[in-house]
Amino acid sequence: MRASEQQLRAWMIGGLGGDARAHSLLLGALVPLLRSFYRRRMQGGEDTVEDLVQETLIAVHTRRASYDRDRPFTGWLFAIARYKMIDHFRRTGRFCSIEGMEDMLLAEGFEDASSARMDVDALLDILPEKQARAIRATRLDGLSTAEAAASAGIGESDVKVSVHRGLKALAARIRGGAQ
Repeated sequence: MRASEQQLRAWMIGGLGGDARAHSLLLGALVPLLRSFYRRRMQGGEDTVEDLVQETLIAVHTRRASYDRDRPFTGWLFAIARYKMIDHFRRTGRFCSIEGMEDMLLAEGFEDASSARMDVDALLDILPEKQARAIRATRLDGLSTAEAAASAGIGESDVKVSVHRGLKALAARIRGGAQ
């Protein structure tokens, strides 16, 4: 069974306070979360996933002082995990030449995608924070319902309801109806 956001946060804060057992429990609980995160996003083999899990655990340990105790722990964790994944892509040669970048961005619809993202952000800003956060986590950031729930410190059904209600309110807004 996976640890909840509250439990992970409590272990992190305990570790920051010098509790070695809490820190050890935290790092152990992060392994399955990180494996799941990387397996869904990586096309490499298990060795790559395990390497990224270990790199992320080391980063969590070495950068623990940067954790803001007033923020959700898993948001901080997954930001580190995303950076580690980007670093891996850079190391393994997943890059594109800057030459011709403008043409590529136009061809791939980068400008339209950027404008769409700003439009989505503006729409989400009209929603209650809980609904907007649930939609961003599950629909934009690609987290599972369980990951979004753990990140927000709420139940999975609460995430599902928040997403449903938020999308319903956005659809009404787009059609010109009441929120």
